[in-house]
Amino acid sequence: MALSVSSLASSLSSLSFSSQVSPKPNALALPRPKPLSVSLPSRASPLAVSASAAAAPAAAPSEPEAADLRKYVKSRLPGGFAAQSIFGTGRRKCAIARVVLQEGTGKVVINYRDAKEYLQGNPLWLQYVKVPLVTLGYENSYDVFVKAHGGGLSGQAQAISLGIARALLKVSEDHRSPLREEGLLTRDSRVVERKKVGLKKARKAPQFSKR
Repeated sequence: MALSVSSLASSLSSLSFSSQVSPKPNALALPRPKPLSVSLPSRASPLAVSASAAAAPAAAPSEPEAADLRKYVKSRLPGGFAAQSIFGTGRRKCAIARVVLQEGTGKVVINYRDAKEYLQGNPLWLQYVKVPLVTLGYENSYDVFVKAHGGGLSGQAQAISLGIARALLKVSEDHRSPLREEGLLTRDSRVVERKKVGLKKARKAPQFSKR
């Protein structure tokens, strides 16, 4: 009996020792990834600075072009606008346009600037300017030189249209009937109605409150 108890105790001690010593078969040791360090440059590279410095003067040539166009207009109109024979004045709202026509290729210059640039490429305003010439088939026969002031670009464009139509009458009186049929010789007298005392605008009244 004593032999069996001692053999049982020795077997239990061997089992506990083996369970502590034996490593886990499924455990794998993986190396930890190293953290990535990204260094951002604190100063801009000299290449980018030089590129921006080189790109800055690209918009400068507009001033010489404007000066050349001014010289071109003065060379075409000796004595100024008032000394020309084919001349017309148009008005619309607060805008006034003085127009001179000369035989040419259809170039339009407004205040010493190209018409497309001056009128911001707006197709409606450019159409106002070209309608009198297109009506008579002169779109490539006359150059148009304009001095315009007052009002906005829309009013100036319509004033230029009336000025061109009136100038075309000095070319030939036969142009009156086709221009009249298109309504290009009628001065549009509509202007903004003045504000009234006690109202917010010309006719808009403040909100009515009974109590």
